[in-house]
Amino acid sequence: MSWALGALTALAAAPFLREGLRPRMGARARQAAPGAFAALPQGATHYRWLGAESGPVAVCVHGLTTPSPVWEALAEALGGMGYRVLIYDLYGRGYSDRPRGAQDADFFAGQLEALLADQGIEEKITLLGYSMGGMIAPRFAVRNPGRLRRMILLAPAGIGHDLGPASRLMANTGPFGTWAMLLIYGRSLRRALEAERAQPGAVPGMIDIQIAQTRQRGFLPAVLSSLRHTLDTDCAADHRALAEAGTPVLAIWAEKDEVIPLAGRETLAAWNPGAGHEVVPDAGHALPYSHPEEVAAILRRRLGD
Repeated sequence: MSWALGALTALAAAPFLREGLRPRMGARARQAAPGAFAALPQGATHYRWLGAESGPVAVCVHGLTTPSPVWEALAEALGGMGYRVLIYDLYGRGYSDRPRGAQDADFFAGQLEALLADQGIEEKITLLGYSMGGMIAPRFAVRNPGRLRRMILLAPAGIGHDLGPASRLMANTGPFGTWAMLLIYGRSLRRALEAERAQPGAVPGMIDIQIAQTRQRGFLPAVLSSLRHTLDTDCAADHRALAEAGTPVLAIWAEKDEVIPLAGRETLAAWNPGAGHEVVPDAGHALPYSHPEEVAAILRRRLGD
């Protein structure tokens, strides 16, 4: 009986022990990091300026598990349109710190506010949000009225998306969900990413960049916190506030997105009748790096200053 109890205890503890043994995101891991770091109130934030050397500012907010390199191809296109482009890693991702606590939309909006202050950006910005970034961007805009020239959302979450049964289980079952996340999510994500390796992509090494995160301490808890506190909500109130404020919004959808269904277009149209919409044919959820040329063509056509 005692051996069985010991085996169960070891099984229960194993995912937490494995997480504790993963390498930290610190100076050694950051040796090869491009760009620079801002010392913000919640921790170091990795960022890069891309695109044009001068001109209007565009800021790009990535998604749940895709760090800032996901924007590289589109940043080049925006640079060709005359934009200075700021990309950065959300807390818990890429080269940024892994602070503890509830990662809700206000938490991430606060990170962006602090980064803009650190960089001395006071002018109005064009704000782009991809997937979960499409929930952070509206919250930032509502918290900071008058700061945006426009908002561009790519496959935005928070508009009727479905987390899926496994993610719902992890998000809604407390300690068991945490145990399950640490036990299976990293392996599941790596398997899904490997399945995408043969697909075309405009950002070299994007699959390997995402896989490497899963082996860093703090990444999986950060994803879980975001599932629980950001992605388990919707953006109805924020989008209605943007509509009332008259903030220009353009949503770009992927026709074959299995993560953020195209049906979200109708939901967003109901919340904000003034929002514009575009659909990229044959694209899936990896829209920014799988179809950057198509997205860039939309931006060149739609962005009139």
